[in-house]
Amino acid sequence: MIVGAKPIAAPLSGAATPLLCVRDLTVSVRDRGTVRPLVSDLSFDLHAGETLAIAGESGSGKSITSLALMGLLPNNVAVTSGHADLEGIDLPALPEAQMRPLRGAKVAMIFQEPMTSLNPVHTIGAQLSEAILAHETISRRDARAKAIEALARVRIPEPERRLKQYPHELSGGMRQRVMIAMALAMRPALLIADEPTTALDVTVQREVLDLLRDLQQETGTAIILITHDMGVVAECADRVVVMKSGRMVESGKVLDVFARPAKSYTRDLLAAVPRLGAGAKRGAPQPPAAQVPVARLVNAKVHFDLGANFLGRPTHRVHAVEGVSFDIRPGEIFGLVGESGCGKSTIAKALAGLVRHDGHIEVSGQQLSSLTAQGRKQICRDIQMVFQDPMAALDPRMTVGEAVAEPLLIHGVGTAAERHARAAELFDRVGLTPHQMSRYPHEFSGGQRQRICVARALALKPKLIICDESVSALDVSVQARVLALLEELREEMGVSYLFISHDMAVVENIVDRLAVMYLGQIVEMGTRDQVFGDPRHPYTQRLLDAVPIPDPARKGRPHIRPAGAQPSPIRPLGDPPAQLALRDIGAGHLVAALS
Repeated sequence: MIVGAKPIAAPLSGAATPLLCVRDLTVSVRDRGTVRPLVSDLSFDLHAGETLAIAGESGSGKSITSLALMGLLPNNVAVTSGHADLEGIDLPALPEAQMRPLRGAKVAMIFQEPMTSLNPVHTIGAQLSEAILAHETISRRDARAKAIEALARVRIPEPERRLKQYPHELSGGMRQRVMIAMALAMRPALLIADEPTTALDVTVQREVLDLLRDLQQETGTAIILITHDMGVVAECADRVVVMKSGRMVESGKVLDVFARPAKSYTRDLLAAVPRLGAGAKRGAPQPPAAQVPVARLVNAKVHFDLGANFLGRPTHRVHAVEGVSFDIRPGEIFGLVGESGCGKSTIAKALAGLVRHDGHIEVSGQQLSSLTAQGRKQICRDIQMVFQDPMAALDPRMTVGEAVAEPLLIHGVGTAAERHARAAELFDRVGLTPHQMSRYPHEFSGGQRQRICVARALALKPKLIICDESVSALDVSVQARVLALLEELREEMGVSYLFISHDMAVVENIVDRLAVMYLGQIVEMGTRDQVFGDPRHPYTQRLLDAVPIPDPARKGRPHIRPAGAQPSPIRPLGDPPAQLALRDIGAGHLVAALS
């Protein structure tokens, strides 16, 4: 780590003295005796009350830059040259004992995944009070009062009750609000938000971004927003720094960079962003000829019982899926959209036979509830899944070639040589090379790992592939390549997809038909053009309104804000929710009647 004072360089832009001045910052990792730069010669200024976005793909050095500013770099990573002055204090040069009191008081950070950032064994109140007591010499009663005030500031209802709750008792959006409250409790001069909305639903993302903007106007805090979502950059940032492979590619005012990107990498990054309305340019999907559906659900229900009375019987029931009906046709991409907890993934698990269900679900003409164990194994050849996190879906102890060939081995298909040949063929088909089959999952990028998962799903030549948030964790350019691959496979092999996502812009660019889910039920269903071109249900309209638009000229547009708290799918036993009736408003466009 660098020690010693550094002279403050002149500001890069603007006449006012910047709050944060970063000059020629180089961060390097020492690995097996070799020093390799992760961030090279990075320079930028940040003024009070300003939002600077640092954008780029995974591995571009965005998060390493934020950890360097916070003094949280791993032991084998250090700032090897340059400086970052916050109000005249060179942050990387400070020893840990001097940096510790500045964290939270002068500079604070919001991380991407709030569940891993909060301690699961302590209440929200204990964690908030701890953060306040670390910087102020006050009583615990006063710290509790400040914690309640911080929660109220981020618009969390019933803040006194939330203090007694644990992180797992809050939704993802609520947990992220707690992290924002904790970060802003001491009103720091600088807030670093590292992918604060990537793991959130589009409506919750909208609420968090609006909240950050409101709090910034109230407190004057400067924000460094780290993201790969150019729509978020356009809506929130004043200036942007685009990074690639640890180096700054381009920087400037958001309006200028979006309107006139100077570098080809920036142009490619902007071109890869899925945009609402772009799907309509592909033309209306051709309805498949009348055939037996690949999958069909009729009044499907999935319930989970909770709680226990003194007799040990359940007291409440989670109505995860409540009377859902739709079919998926051969060669069709059918979308399921909605917020977390609406039942999308539960439907996927029910289709794959992974959870018990009521009602009628059939795959390839066979009703799942009537199948024997052998029959369920056979149906797995017709239906496969691609999960959200490819690293978690692949066994780290198996080579990727073994992982792709494993379904063939389980079902006793072919000899060892034939299975190897089939895996090599699939690697070639998804844009990888057969010589990569001997490598392990950690040796690939996120996009390559997802391609491997697609190859594994194709091994048994299924009729239906379920993509459960399979591109939501990927950078926009990698995401575009995976989506293009799915389209190619559909056209060449006639495979059908159930495409599950909360990203409406992505869904519009790939699906033929879709259903919008809310609290376990479908509220609107139709073709892509019907739902996106003429949304009728208020919830569908709110989902579409919340999508970040990658156009800074539309920054600050008014949004539909939800009224009241989000209802819960958990109800007392014997008190099921009312079944929504779908009515056809024309040409198969179904909309739930408003109560």
